[in-house]
Amino acid sequence: MDDQNKNLILATALSFIVILVWFVLFPPPDTPQDADTTATTQTEASADTTASAPRTATGAADTATEAAGTDAASDAPRVAIETPSLEGSVSLLGGRIDQLALRKYRETLEPGSDIVTLLSPVGSNNAYYALFGWAPGQGLNAETVPGANTMWQVESGDTLTPDSPLTLVWDNGAGMTFRREISVDEDFMFTVTQTVENTGSTTASLAPYGILARHGEPADLKNFFILHEGAIRMVDGELTETDYDDFEPASDHKESAVEESGWIGFTDHYWMTTLIPGDAGARFTTFRDTRRDIYQTTSKQRTETLEPGQSATVSTRLFAGAKEWATIRSYQNDAGIDRFLDSIDWGWFFFLTKPIFAVLHWLNATLAGMGLTGSMGWAIIGLTLFIKALLLPLAFKSYVSMAKMKELQPQMEQIKEAAGDDRQALQKQMMELYKKEKVNPASGCLPILLQIPIFFSLYKVIFVTLELRHAPWIGWIKDLSAPDPSSLYNLWGALPWDAPEPGSILALIFIGILPLLLGISMWLQQKLNPAPTDPTQQMIFAWMPWVFMFMLGSFASGLVIYWIANNTITFSQQYLIMRTQGYRPDVLGNIKSSFKRKSRSDQK
Repeated sequence: MDDQNKNLILATALSFIVILVWFVLFPPPDTPQDADTTATTQTEASADTTASAPRTATGAADTATEAAGTDAASDAPRVAIETPSLEGSVSLLGGRIDQLALRKYRETLEPGSDIVTLLSPVGSNNAYYALFGWAPGQGLNAETVPGANTMWQVESGDTLTPDSPLTLVWDNGAGMTFRREISVDEDFMFTVTQTVENTGSTTASLAPYGILARHGEPADLKNFFILHEGAIRMVDGELTETDYDDFEPASDHKESAVEESGWIGFTDHYWMTTLIPGDAGARFTTFRDTRRDIYQTTSKQRTETLEPGQSATVSTRLFAGAKEWATIRSYQNDAGIDRFLDSIDWGWFFFLTKPIFAVLHWLNATLAGMGLTGSMGWAIIGLTLFIKALLLPLAFKSYVSMAKMKELQPQMEQIKEAAGDDRQALQKQMMELYKKEKVNPASGCLPILLQIPIFFSLYKVIFVTLELRHAPWIGWIKDLSAPDPSSLYNLWGALPWDAPEPGSILALIFIGILPLLLGISMWLQQKLNPAPTDPTQQMIFAWMPWVFMFMLGSFASGLVIYWIANNTITFSQQYLIMRTQGYRPDVLGNIKSSFKRKSRSDQK
């Protein structure tokens, strides 16, 4: 076997092994069902179903004595939330933000599908809400500070909109008046400003807090290794992610002190809630109340000590919405939220995934601005062209080396005949020939190996970023984050019955159009060179495109589009470069010869 074939087999085998290991360790997740059919039935809400609140101004958050019952929560008056991006309501019981839906996003692609629900009140399945209040200190107790059971009064505002904030007021009857102003922008950011005025005759100490609470794990939890879902916090530039299985119990949790800046909350696949305290000195906690199965993240700010006649005002921002790259980037750059883009799970290859998505986003915005339908799919193809352009100098060197190896083939055969069984002499003469002709036999492997981290990074980008969710391309491709829905089972829609359920064995066997095009593109790329003479090598090369076709068939359509585009561009590059070096690939002849060999083997 000559060195060119050895290197080609080595590079292809390495690619195959790495993708096979990736496929085994990180299989594509099951396709989520509609939210109304997958909601997990929660334990019936009882009189102690509200999240824990900090009990003292200086102590850590622990189990609260106050709680709101299901009936009280459902019967409490509400104030509507209406923005271009959100709809929901604020409950006057506790002043909590506990009804919120995302207007721009739907649960499925089906016509009339419900918009995505983010926050839900106590008593509903998977209750999830934001709660604010004050922890009592000197001169106060749980009854004299606002918390989960406080019934607030509306001081101003009948609907919370970007142009009209909502102000709530509560007098504790013991010389202290509390106000809470809630404002919201046109995207997903709330600002909760808490004010307390000491109108009594004694000194009082108290600390403001914000809580995000989830009753049970999310119904649509993916539990996929490549994606983090659970608690997330940034403390002075250090990101910490906590899976639901790793939450500490309420009796044994730890605080994280914020010296300069930070944020804390919950992250889902595409959605997120995050508390961003207004001042340094906050303390973050993450824990699970195992008795009531409530997961909780808390931001408690510095204790305020008020003499009679004094007042204090503290603000906390609450992000509650979709993890849109441009929106989060704007909050990071324009609103000063440190490293907010890290709330998107960029993974281990963040140094690749971040710039890859930035280019992809720019291409998508540019093409969409030109009125091109399915712009994200075309942006993936544009990204492929961009990546191939960056790697062109390396690819050119590799293909030139391969062409020269073809030219040296007669001399290499002469050396083999002269050396006979003397392997040492053969290697020595081969190295001298390579050195004389300035050929690197290993250069053909490098472009293929460089594609592996790029492939993994693009897989990560397509899977975790919201912009690919429900993004259409052409015809039958309605969601680039999902597998190709067409199937050989019904002749890709020509026959009057449905394709197999995504994720099933039949769906894996009866592949769609894109996976088939992927296999064909890989097969054609092989035909740039004659098949190796060794029968074992021939078999490996013959099967490899079709094995990859079935392996990648259940991956996201966007990733398969990238791979097809990559194969097509690579074929064109290699063909043209080899032509410039005086070697004309006989693609048609190689195809014909492969069928002739197959016919002869069948006859035997």
